[in-house]
Amino acid sequence: MLRRFALGLTAMLAPCTVQHLAAQEAHLEILAEKLQAELEEIAWGFDGVAGIHVVDLTDDRHFDVDGDLVFPQASAIKISILLELFRKAESEPGLLRRRVDMTDAVRTLGSGVLFHLTDGGSSLSLEDYAIYMIVYSDNTATNVLIDALGMDAINRLSASLGAPDTKVQRKMIRPEASARGDENISTPSDAARIMMRIAACDLPMSEASCHRVREILEIPKPGPVRRPVPGNVPIAFKPGGITGVATVWALVLLPDRPYVLTVMSNYGGDGDRLVEAASAAAYRYFSKLSGATPYGTRVPLDVKRRVRGGR
Repeated sequence: MLRRFALGLTAMLAPCTVQHLAAQEAHLEILAEKLQAELEEIAWGFDGVAGIHVVDLTDDRHFDVDGDLVFPQASAIKISILLELFRKAESEPGLLRRRVDMTDAVRTLGSGVLFHLTDGGSSLSLEDYAIYMIVYSDNTATNVLIDALGMDAINRLSASLGAPDTKVQRKMIRPEASARGDENISTPSDAARIMMRIAACDLPMSEASCHRVREILEIPKPGPVRRPVPGNVPIAFKPGGITGVATVWALVLLPDRPYVLTVMSNYGGDGDRLVEAASAAAYRYFSKLSGATPYGTRVPLDVKRRVRGGR
């Protein structure tokens, strides 16, 4: 399916464009080498350990710096929980509408807003809990969903998507479990595979459910990955951060040149600065390609689309 997605994007190019691409291949390689070098410089300049993975969804080119290292995920792992909710809802009608009372028994401190609500004063659907989990990184909502879905099911889904090192191993705000090594983990390359599957809607769920997942992930929210990218460019993403750790899984929907960016770090200080620097580098690269002609000049995107359509 991912291959069909890439081929579909390539097929949109007019035949004359495909013929001319070879003439500029050396130029494109130079640009790609510059991005790879910049990402390596950003990662190695970080005062802890960092991993970065970038995927060009148009030509399937990958850029990687220590992408197979395993990192704690903080709240970025919540994307895998969101996916399992919608996968399971395919076979359990009514699951998304199932309501869970907001009580002291389910309340969790840390990030989010639901822990401020009164004991027994509210009842939310699992889909609404998922929205709170992604938009507000709400830990209470996350733990409600882990209870409803089960860690084993969440991890089986991640493995089936080509991300075997992506694992939920504890609920949110469980320092004792974290100290034992029961950490929620992934790798930059694993997370990138998951985001590629989301981009292609190559998921064990209906297209409508995939689109709803994307819609939830695209709800505007702050984060260092967002800052270098113009506000009119949608980003489906989830950041994460705990002491010494900063992460993000992102699908940047740049017109004409969508891409995936995953950044993970630990043992460091200002991880947000790392994420912002990697996001800025990736955006600079892909914005050069968006709207570019086969010879590297720039034309309005509506003109380029008309040429692709043969009009």
